[in-house]
Amino acid sequence: MKRRKYVLDSYAVLAYLQAERGGAKVKDLLKEAKASDVQILLSVINLGEVLYVIERKLGYETAMNTLKDILRLPIQVAEVPLERVLAAAHIKAQYAIAYADTFAVALAQELEATIVTADPEFKRVESLVDILWLLGKDG
Repeated sequence: MKRRKYVLDSYAVLAYLQAERGGAKVKDLLKEAKASDVQILLSVINLGEVLYVIERKLGYETAMNTLKDILRLPIQVAEVPLERVLAAAHIKAQYAIAYADTFAVALAQELEATIVTADPEFKRVESLVDILWLLGKDG
C-alpha cells in the first residue's frame, strides 16, 4: 500500500495552532501520522510564513515558542533545494497564487502528495495537485 502524504500550507497550520475552523481536520491528520503510514510535510517557506504571522500578532517570543511546538509535531519540515525553487517560480509565473503557496504546490507535485488547506487561492492550481479542503473550496 502506498504511503499517504500530505503537505500543509500555512493556513492549515495556523488553523490547527489557533483552534480555528478546519483545525480539527489537521489535528486528525496529525493523529494519523503518529499512528500509521501517513506522512505530513511542511515547506520551510510555509513554516516561515506561519512564524511571521504569529510574530506580527503576538510577538517574537511567542513565534519562537510556536516554532518549538511545531517541531515537536509529526510534521517533516522540507528544506528547499534549487530544483524546488525553480518549480515554484514556474508555478508562480503561470498561476495567480501567493509565492509562498507555490512552494507547497511544488512540494506536493514532487512527492505526489495532497495539499491540506482552506485557502481559496488553491482553486487555481487544482489541475496540478490533489487538495484536501478543510472548509470547502470557498472557505
